[in-house]
Amino acid sequence: MDALPAWDPAAGNVTFGGPSAGNGPLSGPWYRTIKTQLFGVLLAAAGNFLISVSLNIQKCTHLQLACQIDPKPYYTSKLWWCGIILLGLGEVGNFTAYGFAPAALVAPLGCVSVIGSAFISVLFQKETMKAADILGGTLAVAGTYLLVTFTPNVPQELTAKKVQNYLVSWPFVIYAILEIIIFCILLYFYKRKAVKHIVVLLMMVALLASLTVIAVKAVASMITHSVKGKMQLTYPVFYIMCVLMAATCAFQVKFLNQAMELYEARAVVPVNFVFTTTSAIISGVIFYQEFQSAALLSVFMFLFGCLLSFLGVFLITRNKKEEHLQIPYIDCGHIPGQKVTGKIQPDSHHLCYGTLNNEDDLGKPQS
Repeated sequence: MDALPAWDPAAGNVTFGGPSAGNGPLSGPWYRTIKTQLFGVLLAAAGNFLISVSLNIQKCTHLQLACQIDPKPYYTSKLWWCGIILLGLGEVGNFTAYGFAPAALVAPLGCVSVIGSAFISVLFQKETMKAADILGGTLAVAGTYLLVTFTPNVPQELTAKKVQNYLVSWPFVIYAILEIIIFCILLYFYKRKAVKHIVVLLMMVALLASLTVIAVKAVASMITHSVKGKMQLTYPVFYIMCVLMAATCAFQVKFLNQAMELYEARAVVPVNFVFTTTSAIISGVIFYQEFQSAALLSVFMFLFGCLLSFLGVFLITRNKKEEHLQIPYIDCGHIPGQKVTGKIQPDSHHLCYGTLNNEDDLGKPQS
């Protein structure tokens, strides 16, 4: 009896006979690549969902403590620590996913965290679900489906020697030089000209994030190979990537925190998601050559999936109002020359906010 035909989806044809045709297409390298990549997708999605749960738990903890007459420090709350543990598990899932799936696929899956946070806040914090939230969630889910479906099926056999070769390749060297020049220009305006615009801050975060993605994927892949028995931790490049990962993460947190202090979260979250995801995809394409053999249709549908995810995140976050805790005014006792009638400070949206009500001076011209 003749051997069954073996299907090679990457080549798009059918071959008969041969040593690898005995067990059908599910035994070939294409199927193993798909299975590994799907595992990475599930890890990234689960990690981002845990992050959204943890952020809502921490937010709930802060709201509960703010309502207490004698609030305790947040780190004494068991609920807060539960959120921190979930946050750690989510970040571990994201980190591990880079060892199994392309960086260009793992980075856009951060929209799962935004979607999960929007729906969890409706269930547990009784926030109102708006039509924009439903539309945004639908677009983000559709975009995620396109990302997973049309990502190139590249093998994730990333060893220390491959990382070393990628580091000295001409495309990455040119990319690194351009990134350093752009970052230095932005840093000059940030430090010398005191430019704190949201685009400047989040562009620096995105440039650092591209290096973080490269380092995280390299470290995660080398650890994965070492666990499988192919030791990679003895190469110096592993520790170079660890230092690069830690340094870029630290500076990302610095610039992102400043952006959160100066601007509302509904402005920072979508812009940061678009910038960091775009930079992660570019770094994956240039450093790891993840789209080297991809068809034009796959590239177009992948970019279209990114666009849908960006629009979904924007719709979900644009109507989110900043939460201001209702903290009562502080009674400082009797203030000379002031008549206390209930509140020392008026409402924060009042024109007189930041001044004291002095009824004796009303109507008097200022000298």
